[in-house]
Amino acid sequence: MNYTDILNHVREIIQTEGQSGLKNVCETLKSSVRYYNWVGIYYMNDVTQILEIGPYAGAETEHTRIPYGKGICGQVAVSGETFTVQDVSEQDNYIACSIETKSEIVVPIHKGQKLVAQLDIDSHYASPFTSEDEDFLNAVCAEIAMVL
Repeated sequence: MNYTDILNHVREIIQTEGQSGLKNVCETLKSSVRYYNWVGIYYMNDVTQILEIGPYAGAETEHTRIPYGKGICGQVAVSGETFTVQDVSEQDNYIACSIETKSEIVVPIHKGQKLVAQLDIDSHYASPFTSEDEDFLNAVCAEIAMVL
């Protein structure tokens, strides 16, 4: 499946299932791109300054709550900008979710001007993410934002 086909499938899921289809969206991304090994959504809680895990596809994680500023996801909570790490071993502020994770991309999800969530993808491959991934995932996040 190419990115256009995957994005169209994500749109179908969101149009038919709404917010309840977000786990299906995560599963679709994980199963459609060979180097997307863990895909999840974290929701912003600005009151507590904690990211709270939402739907995800992949191995269970103990990182269900992440303080703003901690790890890659926490840094995106502060910056509001996409953060791609091609080699997690080179990051000082990295939270290891799995010993298999070699790289990570976190894409913010904005509802209007407000950062409301983020899409987190871990890969068992080093340096897999391209600008094409970033463009594709920004489009996916725009679709997700419509049901948040």
